[in-house]
Amino acid sequence: MRTIRSRTAAAAVAVVLAGLSLTACDGDTEAASSTPSAAGPGSGTTGGSGGENGTSGNSGASGKGEGSGSGQGSSGGKGGSSGKTGGTGKDGGTANSASDACTGDNVKTTVSKVTRPLNHVLIKITNSGSQACNAYGAPLLGFDGDQAATRINEDSKPQSVLSVAPGSSAYASVALTGEPGESTGGTVKQLTVHFASRSGSGSVGSPAKLALPAGTHKDDNASVTYWQSSASDALTY
Repeated sequence: MRTIRSRTAAAAVAVVLAGLSLTACDGDTEAASSTPSAAGPGSGTTGGSGGENGTSGNSGASGKGEGSGSGQGSSGGKGGSSGKTGGTGKDGGTANSASDACTGDNVKTTVSKVTRPLNHVLIKITNSGSQACNAYGAPLLGFDGDQAATRINEDSKPQSVLSVAPGSSAYASVALTGEPGESTGGTVKQLTVHFASRSGSGSVGSPAKLALPAGTHKDDNASVTYWQSSASDALTY
């Protein structure tokens, strides 16, 4: 009788142990199926890669992980060369124009009779502007209705162009007559002074029109000097 009970008890224990073993195996199977993939938390098994326009990736095949990617690809640039190269005028910016020449627009012009030398008048220009101007060459003179400019005395040509600062003056003298008896002439009343250009071809700017001293006599041999820095230099010729 005791042997039967012992076997019965042993059988019951075996049944209980078998049940516990099955329960443990079921627990291990469930734990394996809920473990995320090697991609780790927050990303699927195969997380989506960012597209060209930043599209979201697909979630992993299993688990709750999400993979997303964003990207922007652009090829473009702003480039350019901009700039202005200032143009230069004729003769490299010191152009043959009234912009840098002494003319009737930026100087005050006067004419006066002198006692020495005889038969001379003195032309004086004074810079009335705010910038220096250049007295190019010699004044181009016209008396009354002259058809041609008065002859220039080449012996009076200076070594360089005369620059006239604001408020400063330049001078030119006019020999009204040549040797007595060589030419005939007459009385003149008005003098027009044109201003030479840098190139020496023609005149620039506004001319100056002056009334001559009463009784001024001029003949065909009259001549004018180049512009000089002083009255004494001008009257040397």
